[in-house]
Amino acid sequence: LLRAAHAARPTPAPKPVSSEAPPASRLRARRSSPPQFDAERRLRSIDSLSEHFDAAGDGVFVVDETGCILFVSRAAEAMTGIASRDLVGAALPDIVPGAERAGVTDVIANVLSGENLEPFDMTLRTAAGSNITVSVTTSTVLRQTGAVVFSFRDVSARRALEAELRQTKDFLERLIDSTVDGIIAADLRGNVILFNAGAERIYGYRAEEVIGRVPVWELYPQGAARDVMQMLRSGEYGGAGRLEQTRWEVLGKQGEVVPVNMSASLIYEDDREIASVGVFSDLRERLRMEERLLVAQEQLERRESQAVVAGVAGAAAHELNQPLTSIMGYTSLIRRQSDAEAPHLRALDIIEEETERMAEIVKKIGRITRFETKAYVGGASILDLERSAAGTEGHGLTGAAADDVSAGDAGATREPEGAERGGDTGSDGAQNPGDVHRAGPDTRS
Repeated sequence: LLRAAHAARPTPAPKPVSSEAPPASRLRARRSSPPQFDAERRLRSIDSLSEHFDAAGDGVFVVDETGCILFVSRAAEAMTGIASRDLVGAALPDIVPGAERAGVTDVIANVLSGENLEPFDMTLRTAAGSNITVSVTTSTVLRQTGAVVFSFRDVSARRALEAELRQTKDFLERLIDSTVDGIIAADLRGNVILFNAGAERIYGYRAEEVIGRVPVWELYPQGAARDVMQMLRSGEYGGAGRLEQTRWEVLGKQGEVVPVNMSASLIYEDDREIASVGVFSDLRERLRMEERLLVAQEQLERRESQAVVAGVAGAAAHELNQPLTSIMGYTSLIRRQSDAEAPHLRALDIIEEETERMAEIVKKIGRITRFETKAYVGGASILDLERSAAGTEGHGLTGAAADDVSAGDAGATREPEGAERGGDTGSDGAQNPGDVHRAGPDTRS
């Protein structure tokens, strides 16, 4: 470039040497052309560094204060696919997308003011019409000549990979936070490094209250975290470094014990343990539901038992009341046919008392509507008639069984329905009980 600039200038004709001092007008003319002198000095500076720029693996643009490209390295030609002859003299913003052009102008101004800038990304348009992303560093080495050095390397593949990894990371974070289960990860020092939204719901902590602040063992009852690590390393609970789903308890923010199902695993890097992760399922609602179901099941079984007992009691009262009524009736008949001083009347009194007692028991049996027990000899339990029939007066059995119970009411002295003394008599004048006949229903209770 320097040689081309010199070749473009006409060679002046030699002038005779004069001993006279140059006139003042010639001095003023020489002093009035600094822009041309600065341009030549800038070109000489660039020419002195051109070999260094071309030897570098990074692309290099040298631009002036207006953004005009003064120099293009071989690596820059290769990256953009544009020859240096087409780039030199063009404006750098012209090969930058419109949204970034203002930023390029600001960078040039800042570097010329002596500011050292941090590396930044910039997009360049190639000869094929596609865009590449380059990481740019600037240099103030030519600032005194009014030039700025842009050194850059193609990072398109790296940025694309970073964007893909960022998308994957964002997706995994959303997936982890959207799961109902709690997920907690910690390094081998016990520092919590992951605490998802599910863990927040289980423990009552916010993630920022735990990550890097609460050691992982404080999230368990005393000694439980150590037991988990021992089980992970034992290989007996799902394999080395794995713990299959197991019932555990953890400690909430307020110190409450929370029942959970937990599975866990160790994370390795080059066969070296670097962290552990646990997945927790809250069992509180499940246990409450199981408890409600158990209570409902017990109530259902109790009602079924009561229904069975009531049915059996009704049948028993019906069947027992028939022979009981006959016993009471024939006892009354024997008493009427016996002399007042007959020795067997004492036995009849006992029979009547016990029969009336049995009638009262049968009446209670007929009123059973629920199943209540009481302790008996040897630790056994028997039906508590008083409690099972309590409060059921008039609400016990219905139909024939209830009629039978009423027929055997306590205190009633019964004889066979329609029994009369008008039966056949024996040779001694006594009536034969076997010849008693029934003349119709007895209306006495």
